[in-house]
Amino acid sequence: MIDLVSLRAKPQSAAMFVPLRYREVGGDVLLTNPFGDWLFVTKEELAGMFKGEVGEGSALYERLASRNFIKARVDVALQADRMARKKRFLDYGPNLHAMVVTLRCNESCVYCHASRADMDAVHTDMTFEVAEKSVELALQSTSPSITIEFQGGEPLVHFDCVKHIVETARQKNRAYGKQLEFTMVSNLALMNDERLAWLVDNKVQICTSIDGPEAMHNKQRILAGGNAYREATKWIEKINKAYVNLGLDPVLYHVEALLTTTRALLPYPKEIVDTYVELGCRALFVRPVDPFGWAQRTAKTVEYPRSDYLAFYRAATDYVLELNKKGVQVLERYAAIFLTKILGDEEPNFLDVRNPGGAVIGQVAYSYDGSIFTSDEGRMVAQMGDPFFRVGSVFDTTYRQLMTHPTTRSLTLASNLDAQPDCVSCTYNPYCGIVPEHAYRTQGSIFGRMRESQMCAVHKGIQDYLFEKLREDDPATVEILRRWTTIRPRTHFVQASAAS
Repeated sequence: MIDLVSLRAKPQSAAMFVPLRYREVGGDVLLTNPFGDWLFVTKEELAGMFKGEVGEGSALYERLASRNFIKARVDVALQADRMARKKRFLDYGPNLHAMVVTLRCNESCVYCHASRADMDAVHTDMTFEVAEKSVELALQSTSPSITIEFQGGEPLVHFDCVKHIVETARQKNRAYGKQLEFTMVSNLALMNDERLAWLVDNKVQICTSIDGPEAMHNKQRILAGGNAYREATKWIEKINKAYVNLGLDPVLYHVEALLTTTRALLPYPKEIVDTYVELGCRALFVRPVDPFGWAQRTAKTVEYPRSDYLAFYRAATDYVLELNKKGVQVLERYAAIFLTKILGDEEPNFLDVRNPGGAVIGQVAYSYDGSIFTSDEGRMVAQMGDPFFRVGSVFDTTYRQLMTHPTTRSLTLASNLDAQPDCVSCTYNPYCGIVPEHAYRTQGSIFGRMRESQMCAVHKGIQDYLFEKLREDDPATVEILRRWTTIRPRTHFVQASAAS
C-alpha cells in the first residue's frame, strides 16, 4: 500500500515537474499546480513520478505535459498572462460597498449575524449626511465598477435613505463615470407596491433569504404578528413577474435568495431545494451559520459540527444535480463559484473565496454612524463590541488612508494563501480563499490555524465533493457542472453612465 505522506521526490523528479500539490480524492490522487490546472493520477503513478520513473514521451508524461505539470513544456509567457488575467482584481480597488442604512429590523432571526436593533431604535438610522459622504468615498475607489449594497437591519425600514443614496450616487457618478449598480438585501416583509415600483424603475437588484419550507422559515425568521414566509414568497413572485413584464430573461433576472443552514434544517435537504425551485429561484446558496451576532448567543440550538453541514451539502447538491438532469434549471452557488475557477479558469471575484481576500481592497462596509469597516463581517464583529476592524470614518478618512491603513495591510497579508502555513501546500490553493475576520472571531487571530478552521473545513469539503464528481466523469454531470460556470452579466441593472 502506498503511503502518500511518506513520499519524497528524488532530485531529478523535482527538476522535471512544476511545483505541485496533491490530495487523495476517491481513491486516486488529485494533482494541482500554481496555474490552476488539475489532473487525476493513480497512487502508483504518483509514486513513479516521485521516483523519477516518468519517461519523456510516455503516456503519463504527455498527460502531465498537457496540463502544464512538466517544466520543459510550460509556455512561461502564456502562463504569466493567464495568472495576470485571473489576478486582475488586484489592479482595481473595492468594488463592493455595503451601506448599513439602519440597524432596525422588523424580524428576529435566531442566528441574526447583524445584531439587529428594535424598531424604535431610530438612532441607528443613517443620516443623509452620512449617506452622501459614504457615496462620495465609495465613488473614489479605483475600481472601474462599483456596487452599492443596502444592508441592515432591514433597509426597507429606512427606505428614504435608500432612495437618497441611489439618487445621490447617480448624480455624483456623472463626474466619475463608473459602472454603477445597486443591490438590496431585504426580508421583503415591509415591501409594498409603491416601493417595488420605485426599485424596479431604478434598477435596484433585490436579494432575500429563504430558510426552507414555510414552517422552517417562520421558526428561524420570526415576524411579530405576521408570517415571514408568506410575505417573502409573495413579493418574490411579484418581483419576478415585474422582470418578465419588462421583457427580461427570467433565467438571468430573478430574486436571488440565500439559505442559512441551522441545525434544524439539516434533515431536510430535498425539501429545501424543492422550496427554492417552486419559488422560481434559479440558484440557492447553501451557507453554514456564521459566528457573528446573535449566532454566538444561540449556538447551542443553531450550531453543529461542520461534518454534518457537509453531509447536508452533499445531499442537497446531489438532488440539485438530479433535478438538472430532469430539465430543471437550478444551481448551487457555492459550487458555481468554485467551478468557475476549476473548470472555467476564471476568477469570479467572490470576495470570501479570493486570494488575497476582499477586506478593504475588495469591499468596504459603511455603518449607519459613518464608521468604516473592512467588510460586512468586520462590521458585525464591531456590533458584538469589538471595533478591531474599524478602519476610519466617512467624516475624516480619505480613500488613500483606507487603502494604506495598517489593518488593510495586515488583512491582505493574512488572506494571502501563499503566506499561510497550511494553505501554501494545500491542493486547493489555486481555487480557495479565507476570511481573516472569521479566523479572528473563531480563533483569536486574523491569521488563524486553517487545519482547525470551520471555514477551511467547509471549503475543503465542498471542493472534495466537486472533484469527486469530476473524477467520476459522468458526461451528464460534468456538462451540468460546466454549465454552472457560465457568467452572463446582468446588464439591465447597470445604471446610466456619465455619457447618457
